[in-house]
Amino acid sequence: MDPQSPCVLVLSGKSPTERELIKCLKESSSLKLADDGKLLTFLQSETGWKSDKDEFHFDSYMASLMTTCFGRVLLWSPRLPSTQDVVSLNFSEIPVGSVCVADVQFKGRGRSQNIWESPKGGLLFSFTIQMEDGRVVPHVQYVVCLAMTEAIKDLALENGIPPLDVRIKWPNDLYLDCLKVGGILCTSTYKSKKFNVSVGVGLNVDNDKPTTSLNAALQKLTCGYRFSREDITSAFFNKFEHLFHILINQGFKPLEELYYKTWLHSGQKVTVQDPELLLENVVTVQGLTSSGYLLAIADNGEMYELHPDGNSFDFLKGLVRRKLT
Repeated sequence: MDPQSPCVLVLSGKSPTERELIKCLKESSSLKLADDGKLLTFLQSETGWKSDKDEFHFDSYMASLMTTCFGRVLLWSPRLPSTQDVVSLNFSEIPVGSVCVADVQFKGRGRSQNIWESPKGGLLFSFTIQMEDGRVVPHVQYVVCLAMTEAIKDLALENGIPPLDVRIKWPNDLYLDCLKVGGILCTSTYKSKKFNVSVGVGLNVDNDKPTTSLNAALQKLTCGYRFSREDITSAFFNKFEHLFHILINQGFKPLEELYYKTWLHSGQKVTVQDPELLLENVVTVQGLTSSGYLLAIADNGEMYELHPDGNSFDFLKGLVRRKLT
């Protein structure tokens, strides 16, 4: 499909109040794409757009959504340049907690401004958060990762199937069977004494390329159940809203034990660089520091905070240490 052709955005709301809100959004024509891309907006109730059996199903998603804020306003498109751009550019127009879902992305965003195409079979969505305490903003990506792994566990439990061992690779990747199955991207701006955070999530649900997918792993278990994008998205927001309230009210400390059970790095030895001595040495990961970086200990007992150097695609192969005093 021609990237210059108009993109369709279909708006849906869970409650009558939210459906009235999206009606106003459509009538105002205030939603926009990056680079002045052409955008056609419809309400879910309208018939000017065509539905396909493989596209995101609004009704099943909304029926399973039990939140009071997150995910209740849904912007869906069969193809977009980037869901992250949609929520970032329209942050002030859409309610906090709104989610944008795309079946296909052709300018998806990643770390270090990486751009890629995301074909069908993946769960691709971005949503908005607003926060006042800048001290916990760095931990949002960890809560998002944790909410997704817990949501997948919950779905398995509800459907009587063995849980998939989806793990967190610091800082924001999801792994299954030693292969990357998803990733998280958080960007933020500061305005009017609040942090406006846009969160992007990509998860291989059905598309096995280039690594693996959740449903490919389920097939190996010879069970008939398959994950749907709708069920994963609603389960994610149900879990995220609960964990986010803990983060806002109590900080990340109450979530650390669960996070460390889910990530890949407890006791892991990594090679890091010392920018002052121009040396490399091996340290052992202990956890996270209060600022959200890796906490590690050297053989001599000295404690270090590990930062990515910004040049390596694999963050654990490009760490710089800062001695903690």
